Amino acid sequence: MKQQKTRVRFAPSPTGPLHIGGVRTALYNYLFAKQRGGDFILRIEDTDSTRFVPGSEEYIQEAFDWLGLPFDESPREGGDYGPYRQSQRREIYKEQVHRLLERGAAYIAFDTPEELDAKRKEVPNFQYDASTRGQMRNSLTLGKEETKRLIDRKTQYVVRVKIEPNREIAVDDMIRGKVVINSSVLDDKVIYKSADELPTYHLANVVDDHLMKITHVIRGEEWLPSAPLHVWLYQNLGWETTMPKFAHLPLLLKPEGNGKLSKRDGDRLGFPVFPLEWKDPASGQLSMGYREAGYLPEAVINFLALLGWNPGTEQELFTLDELIQAFSFERCSKSGAKFDIDKAKWYNHQYIQNMSNLVIAKQFHPTLEEKGISVSIEKVTRIVGLIKDRVHFLKELWEQSYFFFEAPTNYDEKTARKRWKEETPDQMRQLIELFETMENFTANHQETVVKQWISENGFNMGGIMNALRLAIVGEPKGPAIFVITELIGKRETIRRIEGAINTLSLSA
Repeated sequence: MKQQKTRVRFAPSPTGPLHIGGVRTALYNYLFAKQRGGDFILRIEDTDSTRFVPGSEEYIQEAFDWLGLPFDESPREGGDYGPYRQSQRREIYKEQVHRLLERGAAYIAFDTPEELDAKRKEVPNFQYDASTRGQMRNSLTLGKEETKRLIDRKTQYVVRVKIEPNREIAVDDMIRGKVVINSSVLDDKVIYKSADELPTYHLANVVDDHLMKITHVIRGEEWLPSAPLHVWLYQNLGWETTMPKFAHLPLLLKPEGNGKLSKRDGDRLGFPVFPLEWKDPASGQLSMGYREAGYLPEAVINFLALLGWNPGTEQELFTLDELIQAFSFERCSKSGAKFDIDKAKWYNHQYIQNMSNLVIAKQFHPTLEEKGISVSIEKVTRIVGLIKDRVHFLKELWEQSYFFFEAPTNYDEKTARKRWKEETPDQMRQLIELFETMENFTANHQETVVKQWISENGFNMGGIMNALRLAIVGEPKGPAIFVITELIGKRETIRRIEGAINTLSLSA
């Protein structure tokens, strides 16, 4: 028998920016599908028109373009099982609602919000189910004729699934094993609303997953309580043999304290919780994004993959292909994964170290051009190789390398007080004379000659070297000082030392 092709879906609602937890869910879907040679599908769940936010769907697609996780089927790419927006599938859902009604697995309810509120006040812990549905205004209590009369009069109604009590419903979960619940704990959920002629999440999901031939539903732990209802719907629609397998992923938890990671945590602690920057179309409020914060997409993917899953080895750095090969639900945690932004920065640092100096230099070059600095890509490439191990983000390159391109205009006061002594100006003038004699201005030659000069004159090695760095850089930072002086050249080195003598001697 031919094995069915693996098909998974990521099904966000277009209600605003995509949470980083949703990105991880999509990533696990992608890894699982690609490992099995399957399809990764984007479906937009936009049946709740009241929560729709303009630009959300475009944002979702752009985020996955940036992350390098392409969809095989989506509203943009198309496919054989569309439409891929639920709002365009109304007639499909209506057909299945009618089918459930015909089978006696659902019923029509006319209860108004006011009537439901009154019942909640009357009955403690009220739940619309087998024990209370007989007290309500629905097709089970009103009969066929009255039901038809109300519908003909355009009375608004909902369709509720009819849950039979005291039945065992089993959910086979690839992470949590077999979960069995008694149907009596379930209420008769609304699955369709006549007001907008659209289904609720529960029915739309089941219908779409079946008709799109989804084989595995991989989603967050927060959807686990919905799984028994979805199993019930599969059974009552006659689709039990094609029911997908479930995997409910552990939550992403706050870095501090308990609970699910939220935007508020990111705002409070200063890190993004969205893949891309998001501007709220209503308020104009701007929220941080990983892309704009300077994270590399490969680093974000690697970081997220190990939040809730581990490879069973000490390996921490994975290419996307390696993640595809290594991923398994057997090694997914059942408990939540604490979000660690410092680990995310560490991953970004590691990926920058693994980038070629030339690639980084090409990305850094426009920053220099904006500052009016004209320098060869070869020189920038060499400078990048000296300072990239000091940065976590490419945007930090200027802060770590500006002294290669600009002479200091200010000198660190604390360092100047400590390192610029009364005898320092005269020593620096002698050092200028020594540099003037050098035809070979390579770092190694400078270091040999200068250290010999310091020794012969009985100068303090640290005193000379620290004062030289202050003159060249303006503060105690940067790679080996003679590497800096070689790259800026003899004339610029001498000019900077003269500038320091004039400025620091006046302030002394």
